[in-house]
Amino acid sequence: MCLAIPHTIESIVGERLCVARAGSARTEVRTDLIENARVGDVVLVHAGFAIERLEERESEELLRLFDEIRAKSSGIPQ
Repeated sequence: MCLAIPHTIESIVGERLCVARAGSARTEVRTDLIENARVGDVVLVHAGFAIERLEERESEELLRLFDEIRAKSSGIPQ
């Protein structure tokens, strides 16, 4: 079983590398497995690789759910 976390691409830093944000965490993410990564794309990241680009409706729902999970696990209201 794998867990992929939604990230929003903030900048492209190389041919196959970007900086993406999940909550307040920023990380370098490889984009070898998706085509034409762009700033603003929401992608699922597993083991440092973007494995899927999400459609806008999907990404809004998934980001909302992850924000809810973070809020409940940290005890800090969003």
